[in-house]
Amino acid sequence: MSAIISLDLAGFVPREDEEDTGGGDQVWDDERGVVLSVHDFALVPDLVAPLDAGEQLLRELARYTAQHGAALIEAEVRELGGVPGLWQLAKVPKATGSGQVFIGSWTVPRDRYSVVLKAQAAEGPVSGMREAVVADRVGFDAYVRPHPYDPELRAPLPYHVGDLPEWDAHFPSHPLTLVRETLARVGASAVLDERFRALPPFTGPAADGGALAEAPRRRWWQRR
Repeated sequence: MSAIISLDLAGFVPREDEEDTGGGDQVWDDERGVVLSVHDFALVPDLVAPLDAGEQLLRELARYTAQHGAALIEAEVRELGGVPGLWQLAKVPKATGSGQVFIGSWTVPRDRYSVVLKAQAAEGPVSGMREAVVADRVGFDAYVRPHPYDPELRAPLPYHVGDLPEWDAHFPSHPLTLVRETLARVGASAVLDERFRALPPFTGPAADGGALAEAPRRRWWQRR
């Protein structure tokens, strides 16, 4: 079953260099360098807490992301196609060279199945311009802040005001801006399969790891 049966893919084309994973993943990209993908998992969702866990969910997400080499920018529960899901934005250092990769995802969990809509884009050869401009405007003392979901958190990359959405309009071609815009626009168009919608709701991670222990999968922000 493909949980998402319809998306607004205006501007995107299928990637020709993708290997067949056997899992039904669908991948597209556009001329701006944004990669969009859909991933279906017939497994117990690997979220760290139920969607209704509130502050606990956000705190555990921030910690989990930091422990695995990335930094959570923001997250909240938002509906995708009329079904509650987890919307997240994160950043990771590029595997080679300087700069960062910005990754957004919408994870819609059901009892033993989930679908992930993901958008990602990387900084080019020139990186850090957005950060430098914002830090200069607000002052360094006001630029770097404790993480709002866990003030004691020490992440691989700092939490700072340059990543906030109010700066997107000033940097329309920045990869973070593109990821936010793409995830919002494409997510708003999503139509979910009625069979997926009818599945029992996700109530929380399995106490013993469940199917995840037998079939571990990549963390949602890891690049293909």
